[in-house]
Amino acid sequence: MAFPALNEEATIGKAIGIIKAELYDRCPLLDEIVVIDSGSTDRTREASLEAGARVFKCAEILPELGHFPGKGENLWKSLSVLDGDLIVWLDADIKNMDPKFVYGLVGPLLKFDQLLFVKAFYQRPLQIPGEENEYGGGRVTEILVRPLLSLFFPDLARFYQPCSGECAGRRELFDHLPFPCGYGIETGMLIDIYTRFGREVMAQTDLNLRIHRNQPASALGKMGFEILHAFLKRAEDLGLMDLAEELNRTYQKLETGPDFYSLKEERVQIHERPPMREIEEYRIKRLKYGIGEPRESLADENLI
Repeated sequence: MAFPALNEEATIGKAIGIIKAELYDRCPLLDEIVVIDSGSTDRTREASLEAGARVFKCAEILPELGHFPGKGENLWKSLSVLDGDLIVWLDADIKNMDPKFVYGLVGPLLKFDQLLFVKAFYQRPLQIPGEENEYGGGRVTEILVRPLLSLFFPDLARFYQPCSGECAGRRELFDHLPFPCGYGIETGMLIDIYTRFGREVMAQTDLNLRIHRNQPASALGKMGFEILHAFLKRAEDLGLMDLAEELNRTYQKLETGPDFYSLKEERVQIHERPPMREIEEYRIKRLKYGIGEPRESLADENLI
């Protein structure tokens, strides 16, 4: 399993400690616990090492391919350093970490051979001063992603938390998927799995409660911009719409104060990585260590 991380010193050590004690030491469900760090400036890497995880700097994985900042980039590069056939990804900012966050995702894959992918859902309290709400988390989901899915992919709108960061799947599935490098990763991945392999290979599992650091409202626009890029690219590729011109690649963020309004060009991440099985360095590494070359077809393995 892997934690993608950026400046998560406050939570990452405790999260790793809980998972390692129960699911690596006491009951060895996990073969490895890895942290993929996206360039933290705090003690994220040190805290992760002290807790017993293997730690990699994202920029130093497959360095010949360059580096893009963003969660999707972390997940994509984690495929190159993880060894297992089942991959679990958990966000590193979870404050109420529990072993069920792992076995709740892995369990369905072990029990049902037809499943390739499992996504978490949970209650997400909103914890921003002045905006506390027991059920208020998932704001971008409810104002952007769920309406889009309801319009274009109604089957996917039945996922309670389509943007949840906690998921698990079979390596041969992830090897076949492109990865948006930024915030579009969850939405893009959900659409790609659905359109390529069908709803029957996907499941969701109830993890009850997730407490984490909520983004301020001012950060949600950038997140939505990156999600829209991933979504609209797929809608056009699937023939669901025809964009007359290339989408704009810059986001204008509104900044306000007592006596001013200002627009600031915000840096966004809309690059996408190709399926990992197309990367020669990845294929060579898997053969070198006797893991086997990435499977060319899921259908050939009777997985769908």
